[in-house]
Amino acid sequence: MKPIFIAGPCVIENMDILDEVAKEIVRLNKKYDLDIIFKSSFDKANRTSISSYRGPGMKKGLQMLEDIKSKYELKILTDIHESYQAEPVGKVVDVLQIPAFLCRQTDLLVSAAKNGKIVNIKKAQFLSGDDMRYPVQKVKESGNAQVWLTERGNVYGYNNLAVDFRNLVDMRKYAETVIMDCTHSVQRPGAAGGKTGGNREFIPAMALAAKAFGANGYFFEVHPDPDNALSDGPNMLFLSNLENVITSII
Repeated sequence: MKPIFIAGPCVIENMDILDEVAKEIVRLNKKYDLDIIFKSSFDKANRTSISSYRGPGMKKGLQMLEDIKSKYELKILTDIHESYQAEPVGKVVDVLQIPAFLCRQTDLLVSAAKNGKIVNIKKAQFLSGDDMRYPVQKVKESGNAQVWLTERGNVYGYNNLAVDFRNLVDMRKYAETVIMDCTHSVQRPGAAGGKTGGNREFIPAMALAAKAFGANGYFFEVHPDPDNALSDGPNMLFLSNLENVITSII
């Protein structure tokens, strides 16, 4: 089976950026016979600072994602933060994503499960891979067997993350699809003066190491100009580098 790829800007900034990223994903899909899923967030509800850019909000953001889906015929993934969002968001997207900090929120998991869409649960920075059996159980016992798990590193304080790739092996016991979030794993949380820093130079190595440990999906936040992005710029991949990283995996 071909690996799953998820790519897109961290947060919705404007339609020009969404269009530029979508066009490149379409090109790569055709060139390499892939089915890359387009990702962007309508709201980043867990920013470090109250003054950080969060996005256009659910109503406007969903319309923008729906436009991308219909215009480019791409599958869409976005995250939800509250239970009531699952139903309206599920009408637009193909994959509902549960943020890492919220992966144990029972009502959120149950509402996502009942929508019937694929539920991608990001592993919390404070949990082990083996701990993820319980979020999976909550989704499956709510009637939805379509569960993906995503590794994104563990926090040890001092504005840093560490990746234990054994988590990928452990999570494969509970979900057939285990994804490596290659960009959030190189974050430096809160290390840039009230916002997240990062080391994007390690992204290609993160992907290859994850492949060695059995990952069958890869998550990349990409941006045409990440140094001027409104969220997570230091750990986002330049859009122009996405093709090289993908070809190294396939």
